[in-house]
Amino acid sequence: MDLLTIAVFGYPLILIGIGVWRSRQIKSHADFMVAGRNVPVALLVGTLICTWIGSGSLFGGAGLAYRTGIAELWFSFGAWVGLLVAFYLAPRVRSIAKYTVPDLLEQRYNAAARILGTVAIILAYVTIAAYQFRGGGWILSIVTDGAISPTTGMIITCVTIVAFTALAGMVSIVSVDLLNGIIITLGIVIGLPYLVFSNGGVGEIAAALPEQHLTVLGGHNVLWVIGVAMPTFLLILGESGMYQKFFSAKDAGSAKKAVVGMFLGVVFIETTLALIAIVGRAVFPELADPEQVSLVGRAASETIILHIAANGLPIVGGAILLAAAVAIVLSTGNTFLLVPSTNVSRDLYERFVDPDASEGRKLALQRLCVVLFGGLGLVLLTQFDTVLAMALYAYSLVGASLTPALLAAFLWRRVTPQGGVACIAGGLGSIVGIALLSRFGVNFTATIGGTAFDFASSDYIVIPGVLISLGLLIVVSLLTPPSPEEKWRPFFQENPEKL
Repeated sequence: MDLLTIAVFGYPLILIGIGVWRSRQIKSHADFMVAGRNVPVALLVGTLICTWIGSGSLFGGAGLAYRTGIAELWFSFGAWVGLLVAFYLAPRVRSIAKYTVPDLLEQRYNAAARILGTVAIILAYVTIAAYQFRGGGWILSIVTDGAISPTTGMIITCVTIVAFTALAGMVSIVSVDLLNGIIITLGIVIGLPYLVFSNGGVGEIAAALPEQHLTVLGGHNVLWVIGVAMPTFLLILGESGMYQKFFSAKDAGSAKKAVVGMFLGVVFIETTLALIAIVGRAVFPELADPEQVSLVGRAASETIILHIAANGLPIVGGAILLAAAVAIVLSTGNTFLLVPSTNVSRDLYERFVDPDASEGRKLALQRLCVVLFGGLGLVLLTQFDTVLAMALYAYSLVGASLTPALLAAFLWRRVTPQGGVACIAGGLGSIVGIALLSRFGVNFTATIGGTAFDFASSDYIVIPGVLISLGLLIVVSLLTPPSPEEKWRPFFQENPEKL
């Protein structure tokens, strides 16, 4: 067994061992959901970074960088801007001290907002968890040279992530994500300079790239930029895993400091991953032709980071980069199974079915949901060809339904319960409706400035979704009576418990 295989199979065993050890500390449902609200800043930064840097970055973003060049950074830029807004919101979110985003939605709006928000989160987050399974399948297939098929690898990854998440929830996630963050950083810091200078340096790499790879738009137009940047901007501001981790912070100040660390870490890691993929285009141009790569088919370019780890780096560097890929897949998959399972156990079961349920029953239900959502994720994988398409659809669903309502809760005192509910319903209905109707042959293509844009595609579907949800938010709120001050006041100060 070579070092690459040991890294891929050994590292998850270490993480699972940590999860088993920490699972003994779970005393209540609250411990499982928010780690007892006692997570220090360093661990919070690590887990926030590792949650965001998932297969969407490792495969979808890197594949886009391989095909497009530095213009891929628009995909990441939306999230960076969103984090600047999150810096302002984080202390308010922590001070309200809830458990989930639907908790916030019901407090600011009503029970209908909680239910609709829960549905949107489950649909989007199970999709995001699912493409972590696909990424893990690719890792196992490549490192074993096809002995483990991508499909078998997906199942192995799914079982691993489900088991790890079900053991200890948020406690296990924050326990290992600092280590994951270190491994990820080490992998890319070693990988990029070695790849550049072992292949002739910056000048040689630049000369081997397609001309448009070094341009700001990469041959695209401004509407394309909006289409790829808006989903990440909107997702991060409606990202329930991030809010749930704010709730896990020791206090409001810790949550705010953690956003600073998250911003710096995300910008560095996403930029470096994109640069590695771009250099990979110069070194391994054959991946641009999917017909030459039978192992992963049409998504060949999305495996560029794995291809570099296996074929472009010395054995130790490759092993570290593959361990980093494993860390990215596992850490993101954990959170995106934990969040929707929390929504079911708390936002549906505890809130509407059995408010007096015992801690043991709620924990058992949440763990069961982790398993069920893992299975559902495997089914969803049959509906998409690429990680990027899955990512953009999931991001758009959250961004169009949850984010406008959440931002309005903290930034617009005039928003009303009716406006918030209309916003969530409109965003959810438009994204799902357009996607389904397009599969039945309805055409959503429009020609703008002589260029045809398919607004049912993953690149552009967020645009009509946001226009509909934002329009409903504003119009319905202005047509309905304002909320009383006690409804909105806690969302406009950092210490609402002093009211």
